Amino acid sequence: MKPRTTAAAARRCALLLTASLTALSLTGCGALGSGDDDTSDTRADDDITVGLLLPDRDTARFEQFDYPLIKERIASQTNKQGEVVYANAEGSKEKQSEQFRQMIGRNVDVILVDAVDASAVAPDVRLAKRAGIPVIAYDRLAEGPIDAYVSHDNELVGQVQGRALVNALGEKAEHKKVVMMNGEPADPNTALFKKGALGELDGAVDIAASYDTRKWLPEVAAENMRKAIRKVGAGNVAAVYSANDGMAGAVIEELQQAGLTELPPVTGQDADLEAVRRVVSGTQYMTVYKSFLLEATGAADMAVAKVQDRAIQFDALAQDVIDSRSQKDIPAMLVPVVALTRENIEDTVIADGVYTVKDICTPAHADDCAEIGLLG
Repeated sequence: MKPRTTAAAARRCALLLTASLTALSLTGCGALGSGDDDTSDTRADDDITVGLLLPDRDTARFEQFDYPLIKERIASQTNKQGEVVYANAEGSKEKQSEQFRQMIGRNVDVILVDAVDASAVAPDVRLAKRAGIPVIAYDRLAEGPIDAYVSHDNELVGQVQGRALVNALGEKAEHKKVVMMNGEPADPNTALFKKGALGELDGAVDIAASYDTRKWLPEVAAENMRKAIRKVGAGNVAAVYSANDGMAGAVIEELQQAGLTELPPVTGQDADLEAVRRVVSGTQYMTVYKSFLLEATGAADMAVAKVQDRAIQFDALAQDVIDSRSQKDIPAMLVPVVALTRENIEDTVIADGVYTVKDICTPAHADDCAEIGLLG
């Protein structure tokens, strides 16, 4: 069976996720009857430990949103008895392996891992499996015998980014030069983002240069953008596909350093606060907003359901399947994504409570916010 990673699958997952979260909440309140796989006394089950391994601190969302959201959701789903043991690999696959093995040594009940390197983490996943500890891949697909995967439709992310650039370039886009700034090659999401983007860009524009970005580092993206400017010419860069917001910021700075006053459209991903401010000011064309709330709470609910052996709830959350290079038909939850532009900031990150108008509209951005009606 091939992975079902279509937009329709993602939308279906969103509806099922909403229903599943509601069902889980009702179960916690005693509103739903117990099935054969539910236990009548959950006090012991609630005393669980979840290991959370995140990959880096350069991506702002991990520390600001994912960790606190998962921690809060685990507490709410376990009558405040559940504990989250957290570690950040700071971009090092060796450090993440050490942290992973420490989690196994602590005999945590389940591990949520956002892998620095999908292949490098496989031996640790196998070690956890032998220890009887389920592993759920979070945000990035990991190799090895994982029990589930929670992320977004990452090919769709690339499609949204690529389509945005083609629309921005308008007529005669096929003659316009685009630079592609891809992510870390060891991150399996990078290939999916790139595949989705190329599905929109290939044949529709002139891809003049394409670079991979080691460890998603903005400084590497800046270096690569300088290469692109020397190769293509700053004034000839019609658009830049940047796989995430951290790299987008570095790309924009290099274009400005090259003397451009009218910047070409630049994409991004993650809806980092600085990126949203750049979208407001018009220096960044768009970013992909992925609901941290749905992804994080869904992963937490799945972890609790797995530990408590609540198969009905677990299956309801994992309505899709996906394949890794080492495993087929992995139960998956794929959360949909949205292209965030100047036109829908209020309906996305503000409506979802990710940021307030005050967060976005600093004095430096006041005029731009007023221009799009964002000042409240």
